[in-house]
Amino acid sequence: MTAALRFDQIRLPEECETLRREVRAFLAEEIAAGTFNPHEPQREDTDIPEFSQRVGERGWIGMTWPKQYGGHERTFLERYVVTEEMRVANAPTRRFFVADRQSGPVLLKYANERIKMDIVPRICRGEVCFAIGMSEPNSGSDLFAAKTKATKTDGGWLINGTKIWTTSAHMADYMLAIFRTSPPTKENRRHGLTQFLVDMKTPGITVNPIEQISGLKEFNEVVFQDAFMPDDHLLGEIDGAWKQATSELAYERSGPERFLETYYVLTELVRALGSNPDTRGAEGIGRLVAQLHTMRRMSVSVAGMLQAGKEPVVEASIVKDIGTIWEQQLPHRVRDLAAFIDFDASNHQTLEDQLTFAIKTAPKLTIQGGTTEVLRGIIARGLGLR
Repeated sequence: MTAALRFDQIRLPEECETLRREVRAFLAEEIAAGTFNPHEPQREDTDIPEFSQRVGERGWIGMTWPKQYGGHERTFLERYVVTEEMRVANAPTRRFFVADRQSGPVLLKYANERIKMDIVPRICRGEVCFAIGMSEPNSGSDLFAAKTKATKTDGGWLINGTKIWTTSAHMADYMLAIFRTSPPTKENRRHGLTQFLVDMKTPGITVNPIEQISGLKEFNEVVFQDAFMPDDHLLGEIDGAWKQATSELAYERSGPERFLETYYVLTELVRALGSNPDTRGAEGIGRLVAQLHTMRRMSVSVAGMLQAGKEPVVEASIVKDIGTIWEQQLPHRVRDLAAFIDFDASNHQTLEDQLTFAIKTAPKLTIQGGTTEVLRGIIARGLGLR
């Protein structure tokens, strides 16, 4: 093995449980006010700016970041609790979630001081939305194959090419994107990629929605035609962005959102079965909850490693791989468990609507954060198997 693989046994401290109660109370107030319906799947193309700003006012965006940039210097474990409660409640987090999870940390590490002081506090206030520009047509999740070019010009760079499967690009204020600044070398396919901060209002950027079978349109094609990026929007090292992207993906792949995206069908099944399920239903729910608890323990462990300043790339990839498969299969397992049960018709209709949506939306979960094949390649390299 090239690196030790481990998931530390981490228990959430009492301050996390206190925070959990605060978040639940806040979400209960929002639900009572009609901001969102917890029994409806979160439509990720829905944008409720006022909700994002209220979350920011609570101090729940940029929780781990330095106070000088609007952050709150709290722990990754506390942030984990907020993410978990938001996801379980189907809260509309799309506007701030990507910026909070990964874009903000990248800016804090690689952006210049002017950009950090301008943008990071606005992220913390829930005012800006970020997209991630990685995948491209004909390259799948192989980021080494990126062809969208950044060509040096006076005072900056001209961008030409296309990104695809870009979540929330239609509503994003900014994008963190990887562009090719020089060809890869024979010795190193990773060479030649550079990361940029993209202002989505820049002339020369066109966003084309991609409609899914579920009816959602949160994926997009983003076309760049001589779009100008100023020099100070370059992040980190020229031609050396792969390490930055790998570190960024550790944030993206390890959170509870990677196995809770179809969780709503499990809670609806429990409600539909009632307090006295038959043996088959009780056993099925027990298995699903045991699997969920195992993934949660692994995910909390990764949050603890991030808190300790580590970069658990392999462990995060394992969480994402296992979590994606589980949340994709969950609607089918729930449908099987519900097939022969006589329960209240209104519950049946709610569950049926949820299952229809979840089964349609499940395929796109593979694309988010890297396909299963790519993740298993990362895991194999980390274990010294390739």
